[in-house]
Amino acid sequence: MTTTGTRTPTGPSGPNAAGPHPTNPIGAHTTPTHNPVIKTPPSKGSRESTTQNGSVIRTRSNGKVSDLHDPKRGMDVHQGLNGSRRVSVERPDHSRMVYERGRPGYVQRGYSFHGQNFERRTYSYGGRTYDHFYHGYRYHGVDIEVYAPSGYFGRGYYGWAYNPWAAPIRYRWGWMGNPWYGYYGGFFTPYPVYPSAAFWLTDYLISSNLQAAYAAQQETGEANGNPSAATAPLSPDVKQMIADEVRNQLALENQEAQQNAQQQDVDPGSSGIARMMSDAANGQTHVFVVDTALDVVDSSGTECPLSDGDALLLRSAPAPDATAADLRVLASKGGQECPKADTVSVAFDALQEMQNHMRESIDQGLQELKTNQGKGGLPVAPVAAQLSPAVYTTLAPPPDPNAANEIQQQAQQADQAVNDASTAASQQGQAATATIAVGQTFDEVETILGPPVNKAIVGSKVIYNYKDLKVIFMDGRVADVE
Repeated sequence: MTTTGTRTPTGPSGPNAAGPHPTNPIGAHTTPTHNPVIKTPPSKGSRESTTQNGSVIRTRSNGKVSDLHDPKRGMDVHQGLNGSRRVSVERPDHSRMVYERGRPGYVQRGYSFHGQNFERRTYSYGGRTYDHFYHGYRYHGVDIEVYAPSGYFGRGYYGWAYNPWAAPIRYRWGWMGNPWYGYYGGFFTPYPVYPSAAFWLTDYLISSNLQAAYAAQQETGEANGNPSAATAPLSPDVKQMIADEVRNQLALENQEAQQNAQQQDVDPGSSGIARMMSDAANGQTHVFVVDTALDVVDSSGTECPLSDGDALLLRSAPAPDATAADLRVLASKGGQECPKADTVSVAFDALQEMQNHMRESIDQGLQELKTNQGKGGLPVAPVAAQLSPAVYTTLAPPPDPNAANEIQQQAQQADQAVNDASTAASQQGQAATATIAVGQTFDEVETILGPPVNKAIVGSKVIYNYKDLKVIFMDGRVADVE
């Protein structure tokens, strides 16, 4: 098989399989040129304002609230274009609570191991709780958290998953008749045969993401693409690129497993996006699979959404002072989603979460392959499929027993905070219209109201259309307001 523009890893059977990660200088602490209160990038026509209680509100060009920073609650809220909502709360004890409508939320608590920062997240969704570990890290002045497996399989198991099987196998997935598969059937087609675990894991990853997108849509009404209008389904070339990325991550985890077996610390810079950005600087590309509802800004400054299962390509490294990277959309699900070949800016922490989710899905898939080995056409796994605990879990705090209740409470507080912000934004918008006066120029009006939703030229008139009013210009000056 051939790779398509992806980084060729050193596989589990290669000469460096047991060696440590190289130290990545890109991961050194740097100071960003700016440190915005609202972390998501602004889009064309958006406006920011500060309320009397100190909250910062960002509204889209249509006047609706997109982001809220509430310093009193330690809360940040993002309202997605597709109807999603993400709430993050930094609490006085430095723990963090994250709630995503229609998706797992978590409570995160930090701890130290060998002088390095780690976090334990207790996820909760649908009455189920589970835990994942992360290695705290700083890249380009941005705090990110790199997935740290709670246990590692033996070297022979990673090699079995990385290299071709003795013969390709056919496998019938249990979800073939499920509603989500019918809904996304025009976007995603599983492989007819699997020559190795990497291809099986690729379909496992993509199908898991699409199931999450469909479940969120059913629960919250999110508009996660329109597969019937998809202009860029997951083509064989794109799936090959994802499969190559899965192999990259298998090789990475195999190397970490060898370090863990030798009681060595794992370098989070080399395990996370810092290494991938370094690869891009050397002309090597990487593929990211979107893991949740995400709003991004394209090269024209226009905001567009992505959702679980969309694919992005990293081709070039970011500037030294950047806090986001530019990626090309390889595939999306139509509708209002960012179109294929669009270049979009994605924040580093969002990219790291995508890589984290890929590795988490790979680990879950490896466990499922182990459980179902010899069944349904799957080959028998090697004895090395036994898990060994990661050394950095030994000092971890216990799982949070109240995670579900805490997440629900913060979700309710977020509802109130967003309602307050929407009211404040509306009042500020009404106050701003009172300052528009006859004789003002185009620039003066845009300074007060921001760019219009659209413009119209009717004879000698220029009309700026805003959400709740029209500003009419004659000879470049305000003549009337309706």
